Amino acid sequence: MAFTVLTAMVMHETNTFSVRTTPLASFEAQVLTHGNGVVDRFKGTRTGLGASFDLSDRFGWQLRHPIAASATPSGLVTRDAFEAILGPILTAAPGCDGALLYLHGAMVLEDEEDGEGELLERLRAVISDKPVIAILDLHANATQRMAAHANSLISYRTYPHIDGYDRMIQGGELLERAMKGEIRPLCRLVQHPQLEGLDHGRTAAVPEDSPMLALLAEADRVEAAGEALVVSLQAGFSAADIRDVGPSVAVTTNGDAAKADLIAGHFGQAIWETRHYDSLKPRLQPIADVVARAKTEEAVATAPLVISDYADNPGGGAYMDSTALLAAMIAADLQGAAFHAILDPAAVQVGLKAGPGAEIRVSLGGHTDPSMGGGPLDLTGRVVALTDGSFIARGPMGGGARYDHGPSMTLRVGGIDIIVVSHPTQTKELEQFTSMGIEPRAMKTLVAKSMQHFRAALEPIARAVVVVNSGALCSPFRTSADFKKTRRPLYPFDDAAA
Repeated sequence: MAFTVLTAMVMHETNTFSVRTTPLASFEAQVLTHGNGVVDRFKGTRTGLGASFDLSDRFGWQLRHPIAASATPSGLVTRDAFEAILGPILTAAPGCDGALLYLHGAMVLEDEEDGEGELLERLRAVISDKPVIAILDLHANATQRMAAHANSLISYRTYPHIDGYDRMIQGGELLERAMKGEIRPLCRLVQHPQLEGLDHGRTAAVPEDSPMLALLAEADRVEAAGEALVVSLQAGFSAADIRDVGPSVAVTTNGDAAKADLIAGHFGQAIWETRHYDSLKPRLQPIADVVARAKTEEAVATAPLVISDYADNPGGGAYMDSTALLAAMIAADLQGAAFHAILDPAAVQVGLKAGPGAEIRVSLGGHTDPSMGGGPLDLTGRVVALTDGSFIARGPMGGGARYDHGPSMTLRVGGIDIIVVSHPTQTKELEQFTSMGIEPRAMKTLVAKSMQHFRAALEPIARAVVVVNSGALCSPFRTSADFKKTRRPLYPFDDAAA
């Protein structure tokens, strides 16, 4: 029997502290594809949505793929954008035997804190008792509402996220068994009163005592022993002032609610007990120290020093136009450096009008909020590359999918090649440099506006990696006063008890 399966991608991680709202145009700038366009863009790629086509071939599914939508993390998603994305999914749902969705789990709408919860609830109203499996980002702020309307929630198990394809395969295998009636997946979720935990989900370049690694290993043992179908750990996304922010565990069993509650309770307590663990904060370095090191070492460098601008990571909703780090690099007269990237569409247009090889003067970056990592820099530089910003990402995260920065420019200021883009996307692929005429392996210093994802492609070519806090929007140091809508008490602001 051939089953009819609904699949779709809806991805947005919402930073509620951002002043930039997320209209439909923000999805159009990254990924907004319908019908056969979804096939053209994702079939044959090692991506989450690409896996759905491989599953269809494997199981003989009749696949309905109405939409793929993804926008770079930013502020609240507009209701109009949400309805425009959800509409095709609900239209395609009637008559389906099951659904396999590729979601994020931290989408916040302008009038609803739990975007994926609403999506799943409204889909459930159409698809009735058919199985629904949702793949989530490891940084999902998962909710009881999501668990109530999905038969299973399955999150990535890697950060950098290099297993989206594998998790989709896992979800598809579960869905096939459910549609055949072999199992009745049931999901239970536990969340303790904490803003952060699980070392923010890091699984690369972390100490051996990482609670995330330990609990993932235990989750593997529980699944292998057949005690649960899925044990899914979510580290949460703390840049969201919403009630249900924070880490959680979702456990899927074969119709056994009591067992799911028991296992979820065990993992939830372990997350709570390790809430103080944070391997990053002691390693955050001042900009001045990092730039001084880069200058000292550049004469003998045979591989790049990779500098992670943690706080201006657009993958966490930062504005990608902070300038404090770049200003320090220019002042130090770094040579053989490449900087990815500054979001400044107006500066790109100046370069496009002048043409390759031209010397231009621009007011670069810092336009969104100068208090978040520095204001505009008045710079004179030479245009060394101009592109449409489109490239194939072939690294462990990109999986062969196409990315799009919009019109882009490489501006050389002294010894620094500055990539300037029109659409924000965090640094996580070598092709973000090579497509702009820069060979990253040959550079002495590379800047990546990324917290962790850059490690998948850049760490293997680096002589060392250092992380700085540039004071931009994703700075990890927030206070209780920043959070007005969260449940209370909440660790680390209150003396919360589990």
